Amino acid sequence: MLVERKPEWLRVRPPSGENYAHLKSLFRSLDLHTVCEEAHCPNVWECWGGGTATIMLMGDTCTRGCRFCAVTSGNPHGVLDLDEPKKVAIALAEMDLSYVVLTSVDRDDLSDGGAGHFAKTIREIKTRRPDMLVEALIPDFLDHNIETVERLQGAVRDRRANYAQSLKVLRAAKGMRSDLFSKSSIMLGLGETREEVLATMRDLRANEVDIVTVGQYLRPSSWHLAVQEYVPPEAFEELRVAGESMGFAYVAAGPLVRSSYRAGEFFLEKVIRERKRVPAG
Repeated sequence: MLVERKPEWLRVRPPSGENYAHLKSLFRSLDLHTVCEEAHCPNVWECWGGGTATIMLMGDTCTRGCRFCAVTSGNPHGVLDLDEPKKVAIALAEMDLSYVVLTSVDRDDLSDGGAGHFAKTIREIKTRRPDMLVEALIPDFLDHNIETVERLQGAVRDRRANYAQSLKVLRAAKGMRSDLFSKSSIMLGLGETREEVLATMRDLRANEVDIVTVGQYLRPSSWHLAVQEYVPPEAFEELRVAGESMGFAYVAAGPLVRSSYRAGEFFLEKVIRERKRVPAG
């Protein structure tokens, strides 16, 4: 059954406020993109109004064509703003932030998928703000978000991404650095069953993922996948409790929760800073 009318719990107010206007002006002046705008995130008013945003690196055109995503698909033909890492660092230095999320479009046209650009941006930020915590919400060159249950991967994601690959990379990340917090995200309302969602969560936990976010899929346009179900808030609460019992350090679950979610960021910042205060050995 296809469902088009949004329920009451998914209604949000339009973006406004002094901080929102300031951030919008700042990003425009530096020709920077945010996933908040490009992906039509429903939480933009809350995050920007509170002075935080998720920066989207490497332009606004993605080489992948996932059927759930509002970001423009195309071929950037290797074009990359080499000054962007410095621009991002300059913008963040002007913002009263202690925690920032970096994400990006997929860039299959680049030999390293943009990994070097990510690394350079983080180094530029740390040069200007060594105290700032940086979350790298990496794109499909490393598959960060698993997005949906295994059965629906081929219908929802670009064929170059897949369930097993996502799990493999999330597991490998912990192998490279044991104190790293790994995080992934699941969308609901695409036709999955509750048991499939629980199985996905168990798979993530079995691969040492620390944090999971679970939110409602919202259709960006008529070209994108239709919403099969608007999942009620109480079902998200049940998944949150189930996830905590699986051993996740943090579970953010709710209709408007997204992979970059302020509650999760606050939790991570608290844990990381407390860990840094504890003497080694």
